[in-house]
Amino acid sequence: MSTIGAYFRLSRVGWVLVREGVVSALPTQGMPPMLAFAKSLTRIFVKPRSIKESRAERLARAVSRLGPSYVKIGQFLATRPDVVGVDWSADLALLQDRMAFFPTAISKGQIETSLGRPIDDLYTSFGEPIAAASIAQVHPAEVAGKKVAVKVVRPGVRQRFANDIEGMYLVAHMQERFMRSSRRLRPVEVTRTLEQTTKLEMDLRLEAAALSEIGENTRDDPGFRVPNVDWERTGRDVITMEWIDGVKMSDVAALRAAGHDLDQLAETLIQSFLRHTLRDGFFHADMHPGNLFVDPKGIIVAVDMGIVGRLGKKERRFLAEILYGFITRDYMRVAQVHFEAGYVPSHHDIASFAQAIRAIGEPIHGQPAETISMARLLALLFEVTDLFEMETRPELIMLQKTMVVVEGVSRMLNPRFNMWKASEPVVGQWIRDNLGPKRIMTDLKDGMTAAVKLAEALPEIAAKTEKFHGQLLQMSEHGIRFDAQTAEAIGKAEARHTRSGRLALWVIAIALVAIAVMLA
Repeated sequence: MSTIGAYFRLSRVGWVLVREGVVSALPTQGMPPMLAFAKSLTRIFVKPRSIKESRAERLARAVSRLGPSYVKIGQFLATRPDVVGVDWSADLALLQDRMAFFPTAISKGQIETSLGRPIDDLYTSFGEPIAAASIAQVHPAEVAGKKVAVKVVRPGVRQRFANDIEGMYLVAHMQERFMRSSRRLRPVEVTRTLEQTTKLEMDLRLEAAALSEIGENTRDDPGFRVPNVDWERTGRDVITMEWIDGVKMSDVAALRAAGHDLDQLAETLIQSFLRHTLRDGFFHADMHPGNLFVDPKGIIVAVDMGIVGRLGKKERRFLAEILYGFITRDYMRVAQVHFEAGYVPSHHDIASFAQAIRAIGEPIHGQPAETISMARLLALLFEVTDLFEMETRPELIMLQKTMVVVEGVSRMLNPRFNMWKASEPVVGQWIRDNLGPKRIMTDLKDGMTAAVKLAEALPEIAAKTEKFHGQLLQMSEHGIRFDAQTAEAIGKAEARHTRSGRLALWVIAIALVAIAVMLA
């Protein structure tokens, strides 16, 4: 798609946000005077119905009007409170991923195209949809008398998202160019992460792989599992999995009526999440209560594995030490880990950073569990990252946000739930297993493996070094030369850039005139 189309689509997005009262609900504090004045003018165009609604309700209606892509974008930004702020992140987290059903005949066509077999050969029965989201919808079906859930990608959603993400890139580039303070948050990188995450989510084979991997990792874990995948009936546009008979964790009354131990469920949930994160480095990053069921045996079953997160060995080690430092109130060690990991620029004072960390950690220990606001703690954490010039780490932000969501679900089950007390057995055991003598042996083993690989690669490295040295000598004697084809390509690229700039200015002017006419 062209940049011109992106400008027009952004104009529509802006108009919808104005009409639904989202722009007028933005905080004025910190805005330049001209922007604050322009924001105040938008109140004139807000629908009367929206004026009486809360900010979350306005936002939900605006995003629904904009379509499935923006529902997904909003849900992604809900995982990035560092970008949109903690309050707006909470509002975005309330977005309901419920869309209109598309016809069953289209679902069947999608399945047959993806799997290359007639629907009657695949399923003994295939029912009407029971749930529909921005990317896919779910049908009940049967295979040889066994009930299964079939998830089918929404038709046309990939192209729709590709069009909408172009506008997001445009906004991100302008933000980095004109708002220097936002560069620390890396908006273009955030948009790239959104694009990659959603593309992966739209390929249901990858969701099936995630389910399979987490299933293997948690095979022997107490109180937690994921559905089994039917690989024969899974492809790019369809995934078939075990049907789960259970109660959603959002229905606390039904859980209590079924006789489940809510306190035990809360503890199992947070401990399972920490095991996946620390032990496996692979976790479900969308663990809201709608994606969590409790089966008749009292086992938590997690579904919808479209969004997952990964942490490397070093990141897991740093995370464990940071969590354990908070649990044991060793704030200096927490600060040291941040500096060792490179999360805080080295020119800052470690003692001052430890003091800031103490300001975050002490409320955890100084208040009753039911009065601790994890959202407030997250807000304090982001204020500290800004104060100490910490760059955004997408994998850690996703982890922090998921941890807040999981803690919120646990608190819903048990209002007096204390996440830090429940976390200690898992985190403490991981520390003892991985940061003691066992860690030294593991590091030695990894070091030996790396040394062997380096030795094997030495002849190739030597040959490439010799070749590079010869190229450097040639350049020093004759200079750098472009061939005719390269010079022509550079010239054409410059010409395209200049034309695009002129066209963009014309499109902006035309869009402003069109908006003025509509307002008149």
